[in-house]
Amino acid sequence: MMNRREFLTSTLAAGMLTPLAKSLIAAAPASTMTLGYGTYGLKSFTSEQAIDLIAGTGFDSIEFTIWPDWDLDPAKVDTSRRKLLREKLEKSPLKLTSLMENLSVQKPGENLSVRLERIKRVAELAHDLSPKNPPLMQTVLHGSMTSKGILRQYADELAEWVKVADSVDLTIAFKPHRGSTVSRPDEAVWIIKSLGQPERLKICYDYSHYDLRDMTLESTVKEALPWIAHVAVKDVVPTEKGTRFVLPGAGGRIDYAHLLTLLQQGGYRGDVSCEVSGQVWSQPGYDPKATMKTCYANMSQAFEKADVPRPMKNR
Repeated sequence: MMNRREFLTSTLAAGMLTPLAKSLIAAAPASTMTLGYGTYGLKSFTSEQAIDLIAGTGFDSIEFTIWPDWDLDPAKVDTSRRKLLREKLEKSPLKLTSLMENLSVQKPGENLSVRLERIKRVAELAHDLSPKNPPLMQTVLHGSMTSKGILRQYADELAEWVKVADSVDLTIAFKPHRGSTVSRPDEAVWIIKSLGQPERLKICYDYSHYDLRDMTLESTVKEALPWIAHVAVKDVVPTEKGTRFVLPGAGGRIDYAHLLTLLQQGGYRGDVSCEVSGQVWSQPGYDPKATMKTCYANMSQAFEKADVPRPMKNR
């Protein structure tokens, strides 16, 4: 049986446009989704090396991890290196979609001004690396207690983040994270709505943090979709002590083709980025190159199965 793309190609080649073909063309997506890879799983490589590796594997996009003391820590990357990285990105087929931070709301012993200054530095790096299309900043929020009172306090701090983001032209996508104060999409949505749905505050969707917690793929996508600006993919599996993150597709629990279909049907046209958990890359014998190839094989197959188009320039 022909898939949608093959059917449209055959009817156009034959000079025919049936009512069905017309309806499929009308329903076709306006643009593509990118399949990306983050340097979180490439800590032993420079950012320059990561660009070559990720592009060479076939990915469409890249997410840089920019934590303190990592290779691309904004506080330590000088102007000349930023320029060279920008030029390298411009020559590569990769789109820079995200900068991964690691901020903690109300971190004990740390003043809010420290986090606001880090956000400003992220924005500077984002604009230096991709002036025409700056990447967003994605981060978790940390914490461990959950109540509406705590969420209100988190919302109050995020309101301050948004003020800075507005002033420096930066979009912030925060991730509801398993075990953290904000661990569910509905909690993230509550915060965003409580702040009047600011344009600069979005959600990073990662189903591995909701699986095995009585939250379905369908319900979480539906709830978060209006605010999703970035999608991270990895698997989670049950263990005797709780759960453990593994590579996307390795756990066999998440139907990524179905996820991509839900996102596409909902109008999402952003990045879907493979995230290699620290629970993976910290293990003895970790092979970053083989890991990258596995992620690409699993997720590119999901894109094909879902018939979700990707940019053609890197394939």
